[in-house]
Amino acid sequence: MADINRDDNEIELAGPPRFHYGERVVSRTVIRNDGTYSGKDIGDVLVQRGEIGYVVNINSFLQQFYIYAVDFVDSGCRVGMRAKELCTLDKLPEEVLQQLGAKAAALGELGLVPAKTEEV
Repeated sequence: MADINRDDNEIELAGPPRFHYGERVVSRTVIRNDGTYSGKDIGDVLVQRGEIGYVVNINSFLQQFYIYAVDFVDSGCRVGMRAKELCTLDKLPEEVLQQLGAKAAALGELGLVPAKTEEV
Protein backbone atom coordinates (compact mmCIF):
# COMPACT_ATOMS: atom_id res chain seq x y z
CA MET A 1 0.00 0.00 0.00
CA ALA A 2 2.99 2.31 0.25
CA ASP A 3 2.97 2.87 -3.53
CA ILE A 4 -0.39 4.68 -3.53
CA ASN A 5 -0.06 8.24 -4.82
CA ARG A 6 -2.39 10.44 -2.79
CA ASP A 7 -1.15 13.79 -4.11
CA ASP A 8 -0.61 14.90 -0.51
CA ASN A 9 1.10 18.14 -1.49
CA GLU A 10 -1.76 19.28 -3.72
CA ILE A 11 -4.68 21.16 -2.13
CA GLU A 12 -7.20 21.89 -4.86
CA LEU A 13 -9.61 23.56 -2.45
CA ALA A 14 -7.20 26.51 -2.11
CA GLY A 15 -8.37 27.66 -5.56
CA PRO A 16 -11.67 27.76 -7.42
CA PRO A 17 -13.14 24.60 -8.98
CA ARG A 18 -11.77 23.81 -12.44
CA PHE A 19 -15.22 22.89 -13.77
CA HIS A 20 -18.67 24.40 -13.19
CA TYR A 21 -22.25 23.16 -13.01
CA GLY A 22 -23.61 22.10 -16.38
CA GLU A 23 -20.20 22.08 -18.06
CA ARG A 24 -19.62 19.41 -20.72
CA VAL A 25 -16.64 17.25 -19.87
CA VAL A 26 -15.01 14.15 -21.29
CA SER A 27 -13.49 11.29 -19.31
CA ARG A 28 -9.72 11.01 -19.74
CA THR A 29 -9.63 7.49 -18.30
CA VAL A 30 -11.71 4.33 -17.98
CA ILE A 31 -13.57 4.43 -14.65
CA ARG A 32 -14.25 1.16 -12.86
CA ASN A 33 -16.42 0.47 -9.84
CA ASP A 34 -14.31 0.56 -6.68
CA GLY A 35 -17.21 -0.78 -4.65
CA THR A 36 -18.94 2.55 -4.05
CA TYR A 37 -21.33 2.30 -7.02
CA SER A 38 -24.31 0.17 -6.02
CA GLY A 39 -25.82 -2.30 -8.46
CA LYS A 40 -22.53 -3.05 -10.23
CA ASP A 41 -19.78 -5.50 -9.34
CA ILE A 42 -16.38 -4.30 -8.19
CA GLY A 43 -14.20 -3.82 -11.25
CA ASP A 44 -17.08 -3.31 -13.69
CA VAL A 45 -16.50 -0.49 -16.17
CA LEU A 46 -18.75 2.47 -15.38
CA VAL A 47 -17.40 5.04 -17.84
CA GLN A 48 -15.33 4.56 -20.98
CA ARG A 49 -12.43 6.82 -21.88
CA GLY A 50 -13.74 9.59 -24.13
CA GLU A 51 -17.31 9.39 -22.85
CA ILE A 52 -19.04 12.76 -22.58
CA GLY A 53 -20.89 13.90 -19.46
CA TYR A 54 -22.16 16.95 -17.61
CA VAL A 55 -21.05 18.25 -14.20
CA VAL A 56 -24.11 18.08 -11.95
CA ASN A 57 -22.53 18.67 -8.53
CA ILE A 58 -19.27 19.73 -6.93
CA ASN A 59 -18.14 18.48 -3.52
CA SER A 60 -14.88 17.97 -1.69
CA PHE A 61 -12.95 14.95 -0.43
CA LEU A 62 -10.54 14.85 2.51
CA GLN A 63 -10.68 18.67 2.69
CA GLN A 64 -8.18 18.57 -0.14
CA PHE A 65 -9.76 17.74 -3.51
CA TYR A 66 -12.79 18.79 -5.52
CA ILE A 67 -14.96 15.86 -6.54
CA TYR A 68 -17.17 16.48 -9.57
CA ALA A 69 -20.38 14.47 -9.86
CA VAL A 70 -20.62 13.86 -13.60
CA ASP A 71 -23.70 12.48 -15.31
CA PHE A 72 -22.63 10.36 -18.28
CA VAL A 73 -25.73 10.13 -20.43
CA ASP A 74 -24.60 7.31 -22.77
CA SER A 75 -23.77 4.86 -19.98
CA GLY A 76 -26.42 6.16 -17.59
CA CYS A 77 -23.90 6.47 -14.76
CA ARG A 78 -23.40 9.37 -12.39
CA VAL A 79 -19.85 9.13 -11.09
CA GLY A 80 -17.68 11.22 -8.76
CA MET A 81 -14.41 12.16 -10.48
CA ARG A 82 -11.31 14.24 -9.81
CA ALA A 83 -10.30 17.11 -12.12
CA LYS A 84 -7.28 15.16 -13.40
CA GLU A 85 -9.68 12.51 -14.76
CA LEU A 86 -11.69 15.04 -16.80
CA CYS A 87 -11.23 17.47 -19.68
CA THR A 88 -13.60 20.31 -20.55
CA LEU A 89 -15.35 20.57 -23.89
CA ASP A 90 -16.85 24.00 -23.24
CA LYS A 91 -13.84 26.10 -22.24
CA LEU A 92 -10.89 24.95 -24.32
CA PRO A 93 -8.01 27.44 -24.54
CA GLU A 94 -7.75 29.42 -27.77
CA GLU A 95 -4.42 27.79 -28.72
CA VAL A 96 -6.01 24.33 -28.50
CA LEU A 97 -8.90 25.42 -30.72
CA GLN A 98 -6.42 26.81 -33.26
CA GLN A 99 -4.54 23.50 -33.32
CA LEU A 100 -7.80 21.63 -33.92
CA GLY A 101 -8.64 23.87 -36.87
CA ALA A 102 -11.84 22.83 -38.64
CA LYS A 103 -12.40 19.99 -36.17
CA ALA A 104 -13.01 22.56 -33.42
CA ALA A 105 -16.45 23.33 -34.87
CA ALA A 106 -17.54 19.72 -34.31
CA LEU A 107 -16.78 20.04 -30.57
CA GLY A 108 -19.72 22.40 -30.21
CA GLU A 109 -22.15 19.61 -31.01
CA LEU A 110 -20.57 16.73 -29.07
CA GLY A 111 -22.79 15.47 -26.30
CA LEU A 112 -25.73 17.67 -27.27
CA VAL A 113 -29.18 16.28 -28.06
CA PRO A 114 -30.02 16.91 -31.73
CA ALA A 115 -32.91 19.29 -32.29
CA LYS A 116 -36.20 17.66 -33.19
CA THR A 117 -37.39 18.30 -36.70
CA GLU A 118 -41.07 18.84 -37.35
CA GLU A 119 -42.74 16.32 -39.59
CA VAL A 120 -44.88 17.69 -42.38
